[in-house]
Amino acid sequence: MPTRTIRLGIDVGGTNTDAVLMHGRDILGTNKSFTTSDVTSGVIESVERLLGDTGIPARAVGHVMIGTTQFINAFVQRRDLVQTAIVRASLPRGDGVPPLTAWPEDLLAVIGHHAFEIHGGANYDGSTYADLDERELAEVAETLRQREIGAVAVSTTYAPLRPDIEERMAAFFRAALPSVPVTLSGAVGGLGLVDRENAAVINASLAPLAQRVVKGLEDAISALGLDATLFISQNDGTLISTEEAARHPVFTCAAGPTNSIRGAAFLSGLDDAVVIDVGGTTTDVGSVTHGFPKETALPNFIGGVRTNMRMPDVLSVPLGGGTLVDLEQMSLGPASVGHRLKQEALVFGGQTLTATDVAVAAGVADLGDVASVSYLPSEAVAKAMASMASIAEGAVDRIKTSAVPVPAILVGGGHILLPDQLPGVDRIVRPRHAEVANAVGAAIATVSGRVDKLYDTAMIGRDGAVEAARQEAIATAVAAGAHPETVEIIELIELPMTHIRAGTTQIKVRAVGELDLAVDSSPAITA
Repeated sequence: MPTRTIRLGIDVGGTNTDAVLMHGRDILGTNKSFTTSDVTSGVIESVERLLGDTGIPARAVGHVMIGTTQFINAFVQRRDLVQTAIVRASLPRGDGVPPLTAWPEDLLAVIGHHAFEIHGGANYDGSTYADLDERELAEVAETLRQREIGAVAVSTTYAPLRPDIEERMAAFFRAALPSVPVTLSGAVGGLGLVDRENAAVINASLAPLAQRVVKGLEDAISALGLDATLFISQNDGTLISTEEAARHPVFTCAAGPTNSIRGAAFLSGLDDAVVIDVGGTTTDVGSVTHGFPKETALPNFIGGVRTNMRMPDVLSVPLGGGTLVDLEQMSLGPASVGHRLKQEALVFGGQTLTATDVAVAAGVADLGDVASVSYLPSEAVAKAMASMASIAEGAVDRIKTSAVPVPAILVGGGHILLPDQLPGVDRIVRPRHAEVANAVGAAIATVSGRVDKLYDTAMIGRDGAVEAARQEAIATAVAAGAHPETVEIIELIELPMTHIRAGTTQIKVRAVGELDLAVDSSPAITA
């Protein structure tokens, strides 16, 4: 086996930490452990067991790919966030919808309502309609210093066309507030000021946490004796560097479900199917199309905040192995014991009835002390199992695009909760290693390059605009670490923007390629 060509895929979920070793398309070993509150020790424990079980030396691992839900969980649960300011350069225009409009009140209570609007901005063609005023920037910086702001987001009109405006703003605030991280809206979102700005504020509020989490993951890899390049999974199932993940944690918010979808497709050999991932707390239902996770075409919401980020089309429902069950009221969830399943579930000596206990009582799972749940009424157990199937059925029905039955791939550690047949599904596939599909998805992740710009086809022609976008996307993927010979265009969308000016077209291109495993140093990956 060639030296340092083994890949280590890790997925850190709210309940379980999964790890898998792969060489090419071969799975050499897997491990599933409970996630620890500090994350790092759980990663170390899982990988140590995996290396010990397989006998593979740490020096043989050349690349480590980690997917984590730590950032999305923190934002949704309103924890570990910092006081965050948004500074928008758009006056004397662009003030019709102020920053932080329609944000949930409970979220603003945590990050604060620190919104500032100053002069500056660009038109749709990239021309400047108002210059930045450094006196305004200085006044805002002083206010931020007095308020002890923990992070800053900056935005302006048509930032993807004129990134220099936000770059000047960011440079000013970094000089004035050197310890405060700054997020540029143009670096995290596409066209659409308010939604892009929202994504920037989300990112900024998570930035200090991201720096700590990424540092912890790097320390864990070092403690394991792995001299390997570390990557983090992002929303579209591709990889970014640890530096990029620390700067832009919002890119990783949907990495967990995406990894599961990619891993499910790989393990089952199906390129078109519905994927049902049953975890410890939730069940995520999505779909794979032509081998890639289907992305939502609608605006998406992160923790109740609307953004225009590209995210997988995934529906999450409160059903998992740790879901609390009340057989008298015949209710399931939404609460879950999460990563404390092994301490609180009845079959493990605890005092809490969970979905896992019900599955053991029903005879579909063989875990822990079966006798501890033998007293549960068989009729009530059967009804609870039927309720679980009904929850999954409803989610599948909502994610499907037609009434035609489709194959479903069932993965995740809690896949035992669901039956072998569901309405609307022509067959259910439970692939080998289904319980660690998310870690497999991380290990096989690719590298991408994206373009989302306005082009003047009246000047360069439609073909010229499309080719320019294609080449830029390919070049971005290669610069991110993709092997040039593997890069292909998997998405090309043209949207005429005639309401702006005749000939103006928005072109979106996504290029994807396999990670160049011959490169040991972490590239400067961009989203």
